[in-house]
Amino acid sequence: MRDLALIFGVALLAALGVGLVGAVALRLLRGRSITGHIVVLLAVTVGAVVAGVAVVAEAMFLSPHDLEVVLITVSAAAVVSLAVGWLFGRRLAAAAVWADQARERERRIEKGRRDLVAWVSHDLRTPLAGLRAMAEALEDGVVGDPETVAEYHRRIRVETDRMTRLVDDLFELSRINAGALRLSLSAVPLGDVVSDALASTAPLAAARRIRLVAAESGWPTVTASEPELARVVGNLLLNAVRYTPDDGTVRVDAGGDSDTAWLAVTDTCGGIPEADLPRLFDVAFRGEPARTPRPGNGAVEATGGLGLAIVRGLVDAHGGRVDVQNVAGGCRFIVRLPAAGT
Repeated sequence: MRDLALIFGVALLAALGVGLVGAVALRLLRGRSITGHIVVLLAVTVGAVVAGVAVVAEAMFLSPHDLEVVLITVSAAAVVSLAVGWLFGRRLAAAAVWADQARERERRIEKGRRDLVAWVSHDLRTPLAGLRAMAEALEDGVVGDPETVAEYHRRIRVETDRMTRLVDDLFELSRINAGALRLSLSAVPLGDVVSDALASTAPLAAARRIRLVAAESGWPTVTASEPELARVVGNLLLNAVRYTPDDGTVRVDAGGDSDTAWLAVTDTCGGIPEADLPRLFDVAFRGEPARTPRPGNGAVEATGGLGLAIVRGLVDAHGGRVDVQNVAGGCRFIVRLPAAGT
């Protein structure tokens, strides 16, 4: 019994020495990868076993051959343990990173949802208050001359159209986020879609003396769903007109190669702050300084910050990509879509 206690004590001291070295190593590895920590823990465990066996074997006066056999056996187990630990450590590290990214994404989505509710509440409250005031004025006979009555009717229609556009944007965004968007893909001439979008935007641009310029040729054919593609082009043009100052210019270009077509909308808004570029397509995001509408931009109504988020969602659904960059005097939105026939 005494010999067993002595063996236990000797092995314990050897294992404690390895454990202290491992503790120092783990302290130095703070902030490093999970895989590294797991490998160190396994190395400490195996090292403690090897140290204990070696010290006890030496104390028992084993022959060199017997000691070599014991150490080889323990080393084989150590190799397997370290290999398995490294493999599963990498998996655990990847799972931890994925979980952290998922939590961060969930936080961003929740923040976006709160921002969306706040923006929509604000954008609905203003026209609703105006509609109620004008309706009460008409109902109570506060206004009676035909000219004022006609103006009230016109403003009621304008505010109703504004809320209708906002509700349509919310519905479109909900379809995109819910994965309920069903595209009917076909070969669509991009030039025809741009021509229709320019015709729809022309009255708003003319009211502020903004020049709409489009390339005369070079329009490719893309594989897309025409209604959704028209929404993308229309939103980009409205966004450009909204943020371009009076007497500015909005230009539309296009081109492509064997398997990809691109559409570019360039404005003279003055540029976008670099800090805003990564968030420009987020739900309910509205730009600062250079991208804030100037006084007199009332020709284009606010859209709740949903227009560019819808653009990105629709482009992603087509398997394409949308980017934005600053250029001289303004910014440039580039949409890339699969070319027809690819």
